[in-house]
Amino acid sequence: MNLNEYIDHTVLKPETTAAMVKKICDEAKQFNFATVCINPARIAEAKKLLAGSNVGITTVIGFPLGANTTEVKVFETSDAIKKGADEIDVVINIGAVKDGNWDLVQAEMQAIKQAAGTHCVKVILENCLLTEGEIVKACEVAVAAGLDFVKTSTGFSTGGATFADVALMKKTVGDRAKVKAAGGVRTYDDAMKMIEAGAERLGTSGGVAIVQGKQNNESY
Repeated sequence: MNLNEYIDHTVLKPETTAAMVKKICDEAKQFNFATVCINPARIAEAKKLLAGSNVGITTVIGFPLGANTTEVKVFETSDAIKKGADEIDVVINIGAVKDGNWDLVQAEMQAIKQAAGTHCVKVILENCLLTEGEIVKACEVAVAAGLDFVKTSTGFSTGGATFADVALMKKTVGDRAKVKAAGGVRTYDDAMKMIEAGAERLGTSGGVAIVQGKQNNESY
């Protein structure tokens, strides 16, 4: 198993600079990570920096609250893909989940998947704000909507990925979708335990430290 191939090397802080984007792209090329995960405004420059490499570009939609309208999320998705994004990580409408408005949640997921076409779509559930039952139902709805991944967290709320949540999500989706763990993956052991629990992608700003067996002390 090549741990580097599981990692979405991430920089999403609002104060992210061009130098930080260059650093994360250079590291992603050096270690052959799956993708870099960046904010939409940085897609074009990342595309140039990653030219000729195997590293993809993941961007975030409706981030970090998930409270944009469906129409805005769909536009963001289309625009991101036009600018060069390969994968889309979209925050679920958390308020609609808490309302039990699953028709809205599923319709939004389907609209975003349609806008993304053949591109991979991961839905961020923000598990720290959900009950176990809501996590399970959100996973089921994501599968019904044809999404590719369910993801634990934005890394910007009250908690990140837990081994228990990853295991629950994987048990729910089975082989119908994949699981991404993000937020709080700080060590090589953390990464391996997340993968053992069922994660097939890891979102972390500390990919280099993790693959080198060191502690990642960055947030996210």
